Amino acid sequence: MNEMAASHFHDLPPATYVRLAVTDTGHGIEPDFLDRVFDPYFTTKSVGEGAGLGLAVAHGIVRRHGGRISVTSSPGCGATFHVLLPVIGKTSPAQIERFSGIPRGTERILFVDDEKAMVDAVKTMLQGLGYRVAARMNSIEALEIFNANPQGFDLIITDQTMPNLTGAELSRRFMEIRHDIPVILCTGFCEFMDKAKAKQMGIRAFLMKPIVMREMASTIRRVLDEQKEGLN
Repeated sequence: MNEMAASHFHDLPPATYVRLAVTDTGHGIEPDFLDRVFDPYFTTKSVGEGAGLGLAVAHGIVRRHGGRISVTSSPGCGATFHVLLPVIGKTSPAQIERFSGIPRGTERILFVDDEKAMVDAVKTMLQGLGYRVAARMNSIEALEIFNANPQGFDLIITDQTMPNLTGAELSRRFMEIRHDIPVILCTGFCEFMDKAKAKQMGIRAFLMKPIVMREMASTIRRVLDEQKEGLN
């Protein structure tokens, strides 16, 4: 997308952008809701069917990369999401070398998040780093699989905002079953949970979404290494 085309989008600085358009054929969005779809926790779904964070997190990711996201829709006609991202130069050999230096491991990780896209992306990322990963989208199911074999995992990574049990409550349950299990808590918003509260609960690390691969990998390795040192 050229500079003139980008100028039609809200508060975008003149630059060259790539535009991605995603269209669905669903029920569409009511006009009264269009201005709220990117608000955290806003959802038209029933309780337990959605946390209202998917689009808010996507909005945050796009903004942090210097882009913008907008939506056009009308009832009965589906919706189209427009994502604009600034064009950047090619990755230098030095950047590739830094990326290849991300810490790896072979430990067993239980990952819990109610967003399928997040589960798929993080599971693939962690497996690519050598870890053995079990992923669950339901906090109750995650608790059951851990309770069935508490020694079967070396680390738990959980989202905070989920139906049934929050990440904080789920972490407490995990640690009641096995007090020394290290937990990393992730969240896209820190209104109800922050690093200090997480540490007070015994949670080993606290990460803000969007999840950055290098930060996640480094945190995992640090927590696992600290756990091993504590056992020696």
